[in-house]
Amino acid sequence: MKDFAISEDPAVQAQLDRLGELTVPQGRLGLETIAALLDRLGNPQRHLPPVFHVAGTNGKGSTCTYLRSMLEAQGLTVHTATKPHLVRYNERIRLAGRLIENDLLAALLAEALDVGEDLAPSFFEVTTAAMFLAFARVPADACVIETGLGGRFDATNVLEAPAVCGIATLGLDHEAFLLIPEAGVPQEPLARIAFEKACIAKPGVPLVTQIYPDPITATITETAAARSAPVVRRGRDWHAAIGKTIEYHDAQGALSLPLPRLPGTHQADNVALAVAMLRHQSAITVSPDAMARGIASAKWPARLQQLGPGPLTALAGARTIWLDGGHNPDAGLAIARHLADQPPVHVIIGMLANKDPGAILRPLGSHALSVTIVPAPGHDAHSPAAFAPFSAIAITSAPDVAAALAALPPSGDVLITGSLYLAGDILRRNDEVPD
Repeated sequence: MKDFAISEDPAVQAQLDRLGELTVPQGRLGLETIAALLDRLGNPQRHLPPVFHVAGTNGKGSTCTYLRSMLEAQGLTVHTATKPHLVRYNERIRLAGRLIENDLLAALLAEALDVGEDLAPSFFEVTTAAMFLAFARVPADACVIETGLGGRFDATNVLEAPAVCGIATLGLDHEAFLLIPEAGVPQEPLARIAFEKACIAKPGVPLVTQIYPDPITATITETAAARSAPVVRRGRDWHAAIGKTIEYHDAQGALSLPLPRLPGTHQADNVALAVAMLRHQSAITVSPDAMARGIASAKWPARLQQLGPGPLTALAGARTIWLDGGHNPDAGLAIARHLADQPPVHVIIGMLANKDPGAILRPLGSHALSVTIVPAPGHDAHSPAAFAPFSAIAITSAPDVAAALAALPPSGDVLITGSLYLAGDILRRNDEVPD
């Protein structure tokens, strides 16, 4: 599996072109290649500030954002690794609070590619190696690192002793990779997903979790126990009631914290997980005041983001345009919950062909005024016919989002969704590039 990356900087683009040529040998799973690559680079992953390692199906990127924001509100410098990028590859590596500069990015990618050429590493393994090199060489007080696919075989799972691990919301996604038949692992699909994510657990390192159905909790507990990791469970070891505030408590005491600015009730749950991770590690102290200020200031693009003025939104007049990169059923439910108390919306969807075409339309139901299908830039995408079974209204298509917006009836707000690749293209075209 390859990703899609472009850069306006020629030196970076030269390395991204090399990355784009990498493939993963059929059937290769495991951490052997990334471990060998990192060994040649001096094992930078062993020379990092305290690491907060986050897995999950949905919410892990937002959880990482809240962790970074709260740590920075404490006055600490933070490295952050999240994925995928939306517009610029640089978004994957944030050094001491700033996106990695092009010169350093090009040099680190070249170093990892040159050293590991004969190992046939993947796009993600080289990206991870460059990230670890950057984090080890640039001083900071903490690292926040998001896993990619799963956890067990994710390249970031070479981490040996993070300060704390966390698991966000769990759901079905990337089934072609995470549900490959294998002996000795859970067979029920969601339990298998939970197993893959919980395999980031490390001996003696707290693994902080949300509330899941009992069979999923049992899978996580068993997986963590096999790795000698203590599980810190919401509903047992920590609690968070979500209302007009977040009322959090654990054995250390109670906190009353503000709701985040990011829309969607699920974001408060992501905040609570981040707070619990901070409270159940001993490497760094963050005050309740810093937590509150960090929560209030956190930003995370393309997650129910209301687009600002720009070339694309100008085509839609005075409408509100929501942008969300959601592409799986859990994301669809979160979007539907957010829009439930608002008037119906026109839906513009571009979704990769390997995703569930009903993931967004199914939970939206009659809340969709119209449905327009657009391509997902640079990727194979579902045709309009794939969405037809999930819509009670006629589905139309457009060559791009600009054409879709221009063709809408005169009233009604808009939701653009279905793919983070589409979301990145929208942000670029509307001059809202993440910084």
